[in-house]
Amino acid sequence: MSTPTPTAPDAPGAQDGMRRILLTGVTGFLGQAVLRSLLETTEDTHVTAVVRPKGSVSGRKRLEGLLRKPVFAGWVDRIGKEAALEVFARRVGVLEGDLTDLPPITERVDVVIHSASSVSFDPPIDEAFRTNVGGARNLYQALLDSGQDPHVIHVSTAYVGGISKGLRQEGHLVHDVDWAAEFAASQDARARVEAESRRPETLRSQMRAARLRDGRMGPKAVAAAAEDARRAWVDERLVDFGRTRAQSVGWTDIYTFTKAMAERVAEEMWADTGHRVSFVRPSIIESALRKPYPGWIDGYKVADPLIMAYGRGALPEFPGLADSILDIIPVDFVVNVIVALATQDVSRRGDDAYFQVVSGASNPLPFHEMVTAVREYFTAQPLEDDKGRPITVPEWDFPAVEMVEQRFRAKEIAAKAGQSVVSRLPATRRTREWTTSLHKAASGLTTLRKYIELYRQYTKTEMVFDDANTRALREELPADFLAEHDFDVTALDWQDYFRDLHLPAVTELTKAYSRGKAAQRKRADRPAPPLKEAEDALAVFDLDGTVIASNIVQQYLSVVRATKPKRVWPSEIGGLLTAVPGYLRAEKRDRSELIRLVNRRYKGYRTEELRALMSGELGRTIRASIRPEALDLIERHRAAGHRTVLVSGALDVLLEPLSDLFDEVIATPMDEGSDGVLTGYLATPPLVDEARGNWLRKYAASHGADLGKSYGYGDSHADAAWLDLVGTPTAISPDLGLYAVAKKKRWKILDW
Repeated sequence: MSTPTPTAPDAPGAQDGMRRILLTGVTGFLGQAVLRSLLETTEDTHVTAVVRPKGSVSGRKRLEGLLRKPVFAGWVDRIGKEAALEVFARRVGVLEGDLTDLPPITERVDVVIHSASSVSFDPPIDEAFRTNVGGARNLYQALLDSGQDPHVIHVSTAYVGGISKGLRQEGHLVHDVDWAAEFAASQDARARVEAESRRPETLRSQMRAARLRDGRMGPKAVAAAAEDARRAWVDERLVDFGRTRAQSVGWTDIYTFTKAMAERVAEEMWADTGHRVSFVRPSIIESALRKPYPGWIDGYKVADPLIMAYGRGALPEFPGLADSILDIIPVDFVVNVIVALATQDVSRRGDDAYFQVVSGASNPLPFHEMVTAVREYFTAQPLEDDKGRPITVPEWDFPAVEMVEQRFRAKEIAAKAGQSVVSRLPATRRTREWTTSLHKAASGLTTLRKYIELYRQYTKTEMVFDDANTRALREELPADFLAEHDFDVTALDWQDYFRDLHLPAVTELTKAYSRGKAAQRKRADRPAPPLKEAEDALAVFDLDGTVIASNIVQQYLSVVRATKPKRVWPSEIGGLLTAVPGYLRAEKRDRSELIRLVNRRYKGYRTEELRALMSGELGRTIRASIRPEALDLIERHRAAGHRTVLVSGALDVLLEPLSDLFDEVIATPMDEGSDGVLTGYLATPPLVDEARGNWLRKYAASHGADLGKSYGYGDSHADAAWLDLVGTPTAISPDLGLYAVAKKKRWKILDW
């Protein structure tokens, strides 16, 4: 268990008159803003933040890193960097730990601001409960163990009341769900689902799918893919467990359900035992109205993915109610309520201590008005597509939910059908472009379905949140406090807020991401920089489809034409064509099987006969078939001092014309009879897929090479198994399987 960073009695922040605040969730959107406000607008507060170490970075270092974020920029600029660092060191401490494993609280605490939680709407049920409910339980237990009586400000959500209609008043939630029983069941769920995932029928299904998708990479790759699929299946089931359990007891999703359970934890463990708790329930928190600066936001929030999908023209319709109330609140309003409760002399208990920081009752925003504001903004300032053309946004007519679902399902079916068709086509530049387009379309539909499922409860709600307690709190606060920390929601002009602040802010986030992608593409399109010199680097090349465009079947045909009379060519070619469907099936199953089948046709040839062919015209033809880009790259690697290696499943004798281009050629020897005639059987298994990977590890070790500095070039899905071992893998005119892997892992892709 982590231990707290001790603070001596005379340490910074321990002096008399300082209000000592324990803050959780400081690295989150709301927590950052709360810390900034306390540092910038108060002099008599000391904040101890609960921050867990991350890797080798201590909690203190993570906390200090916040000073570089935009939320603190205005304050740092105003007082100077050195002064900001001094204030931060004097008034901010760290309790190194995590709410799931909280160290003892040994320092004096006057106020606790508990804003930490998982804000995902669809995590696995055990993770959601462990973070939101278990974290709250651990916090309140640590406070009880400390023997102290601080005022706790428990940040929740306005949607904590679950599925309902009409006015939602502030106050204690009325339900009979046992949080402890739900917590225990959630933690048991993973063990049950893990056991279910290991049933033979489940595993067989995952292995079949993995074999079809990754069989060419080798059996270990298939096993790894099947295990990845099993883990993903477990997480998906646990997500479904959470969503279904939440809805079965009256909540929209696992997030609101666990936040409701956390409120009950606070009531039972703290409020019901005589301690003071204030519950702050914000609605959908979005960009700031005034502080730290107008439009400040830290990443996309709840409504933003839908807004940007609409702005990109990817959301032609949405199953929301046009006249439902979309309850949005600027982040600084929530911060100001929290700071008021933490620093001002106001004391409320019971149902009066629940504060809904919302807009629905006092300044309602109908969904259709928000859509109109968004449409007008993107019509006047449209986003651009990949080709720089302005995107025309759709005009929603708010069709029935069932109609939207039918249209959406039709698009999903069409995308899957297109992917299935293209996956059966030969790999060309065009089919790779189709694959990318279809993958983007399918991914986009998957993301939009997720958004629709998660958010439509918030855009078709008939709930209206009351804020009577919050308005009453504001009336009690002094004018000088409100001058800096006002949260009067009636003063908000929603059209101005969206047009001038929020939409420019989230649009800039999108444009920054697009600029980053464009810069990445620009770097990829630049001429290749000189290779770094390194004597311990390998440059490993595959042959077929990489160094040369032909394959082992075409190589065999060349041998037939060079060694057999023309009268037998038709029968040889006919026999080969008859075998091609079987070769293709073998290639899809296992490349080594294809190599064995084709090389068996060399039965009866003599090695010396083939060697003589390779030293003559046929050898010169093979040499001439080398791609010019490959020749150039091989020379560049040799000039950089890299050890160049050609590795192929082709017969070793057939590669002799290429031996002078590489430091070493590794190919497949064939068994010979005592008479020097080839038997048709390989002398050693072919070095393909993961067999090549195992060989490469040993080869690098025996030559003192660093695979992290090394380069690899291949064209086939089977090559992914060994390309993954080198520091710089490159897919050369890849088949669709390798193309998908390379795109996912961001390997360089070259068309030769």
